[in-house]
Amino acid sequence: MAKKENTILSIDIGGDSLKMAEFQILPEGGLQLIHFAFEEYSDEQKEMTLDESFAELFPFMLGENGFVSTNVMVSISGQVAFARLSKLPPRGDDKSNIRKVIDFEAKQTIPYPMNEVIWDSQLVVRSTELEQVKPAQEEPENPENPEEAAEEPILFTEEMEALIVAVKKDLLTDIAELIEDYGKKVVAIEIAATASYNAARIIQLGEQGCDMILNIGGRCSSLIFVDHSRIFIRVIPIAGFMITQQIAKEFNISNPEAEDLKRRHGFVALGGAYEEPESEVAATISKIARNVMTKLHGEINRTITMWRSQNGGTRPRRAFLAGGGSLMEFTNRFFEEKLRIPVDYLNPFTMVDFGPDIDKTRLNAVAPMFSELIGSAFRAVINCPVEINLLPDSIKGRRAFQKKKPYLYASCVTIIFCLLVFYFGVSQRLEIDKAKVERARTAVTSTEKMVKVVVQLRKEFDGLKGQYDEALNVLRKRAVVPTRFNELQNAMPDAMWMASVKLYNTATEVKTTAAGGGNEAFNPDNPWAGMDGFGTEMGQKKVVTKEYDALELVGHSLVMREDILNEKRFMENLLKTTVFQNSDDAVGYIDKYFIGPKGKDNVTSFKIKIKLKNPVKM
Repeated sequence: MAKKENTILSIDIGGDSLKMAEFQILPEGGLQLIHFAFEEYSDEQKEMTLDESFAELFPFMLGENGFVSTNVMVSISGQVAFARLSKLPPRGDDKSNIRKVIDFEAKQTIPYPMNEVIWDSQLVVRSTELEQVKPAQEEPENPENPEEAAEEPILFTEEMEALIVAVKKDLLTDIAELIEDYGKKVVAIEIAATASYNAARIIQLGEQGCDMILNIGGRCSSLIFVDHSRIFIRVIPIAGFMITQQIAKEFNISNPEAEDLKRRHGFVALGGAYEEPESEVAATISKIARNVMTKLHGEINRTITMWRSQNGGTRPRRAFLAGGGSLMEFTNRFFEEKLRIPVDYLNPFTMVDFGPDIDKTRLNAVAPMFSELIGSAFRAVINCPVEINLLPDSIKGRRAFQKKKPYLYASCVTIIFCLLVFYFGVSQRLEIDKAKVERARTAVTSTEKMVKVVVQLRKEFDGLKGQYDEALNVLRKRAVVPTRFNELQNAMPDAMWMASVKLYNTATEVKTTAAGGGNEAFNPDNPWAGMDGFGTEMGQKKVVTKEYDALELVGHSLVMREDILNEKRFMENLLKTTVFQNSDDAVGYIDKYFIGPKGKDNVTSFKIKIKLKNPVKM
């Protein structure tokens, strides 16, 4: 059983029929036919476009015949194609220049917008012998051997031609995508004429001179000239369907009925003194067939003239028939008489082996229509002379993507591997970080416990410190009064004593109802409290302020000498102490008076107000 890997499926999409053949690629490089199928379009399908007819018939033939091959070679009828051979100006060996010239020729030649077609070209190089002009009085160099002297080298020149083929893009895209939808891979798409040319070259046609192939199809005929490596193609819109139309018109019947009559009674009438058949129907059909073939012969003559005059070709020495329209009886004989050259049927099956399951009787009936299938199939085995490929851009883009798939998969694997490495690294790092977090959490928990203990101890310490500071403050305040009295005592001269010391506010005075006296209990916040009884009378209201910034001092001094004032020295000493401010406005005033009668007593009295450095709050 044939395998997919070593088989090729060849499909020829004709104007009236669909042909398929599956070949096995032999180890030595040949082909073996293992399956084939032939189906004509129905009457309804013949009225459809080529891609619509193919879309209806292809799935049926694929399912009925069990073709297993994946790779597909496609040839398409010449009636939907444009083919033109263009002579190129000499451009040297620079391929880029040649390609530019071909592109320019294609734009000038193809009669459709370039964005609506798929086109390809085949470069053909031909050698032409140059004419050598001898001088009028030239003498041979070796007169003793005139034959040797007459031999001169033959000079050749190379000319380039380009076969340009174009087909509508939508048509090719629909056909190719339909084939791909059924799991097949379209390797190449070409026109039927180039496939027939390759088949002819495989059986070595055109090696000895110019040979001509006439492929008479259903809707059109293709005329192909094979001259060594040269190729010339012309599609002629005269074929078997024209005979059917003429029969239908003659007998006033439908095309299907006319086709049936043509197949049962049709042949090409012989010219000259030949006896007509007994059946009038057959005689009429044969004359119609001959008239159509005569028109076809006229187009062939025009094509031969075009080939020879415009393209420098030589007259064909042989003709080969192919296609379904050539199966009509006496067709080869008619063209042999008209062209006056040998006419035979093209038989590329000589280069193909047959599988054991091939029905040769059934194959023989359709063999003239299989040259395109063989020519296309051989492109999968060898390098053929014409390798035009009309594969749509959508399929090419898909193939390019398919080729990039391994790199895409490798990139995906690499990315996944990098992500796995990254994930592994992150996981490891996460585990390390989790361990660190756990250790940190344990340390934080332990520290929080210690902080709670420290906070509790701090509170206890603050409580104890508050008690200590309060006691210390009391002790310090206890020393304030003695300290200040000691400074007052040190500041007083020897012959001076105090009668009273009172707190005083230099800013405002607030009267209260409190009774004055010197018997109040000692207040550590106000060490001066209770000292204002000197120089006051019992029951007298005293002046109390919230804050006291000065002292009122009342005292007495002995006057030892009139030139020495104890009060002045006392005031100077006060300003030098740490209790009172040392400034010009520190001393408020001083009242000096004598108690003795008429100044005979030597005791003076004074009253001084002086500002404190640190005010006393009550």
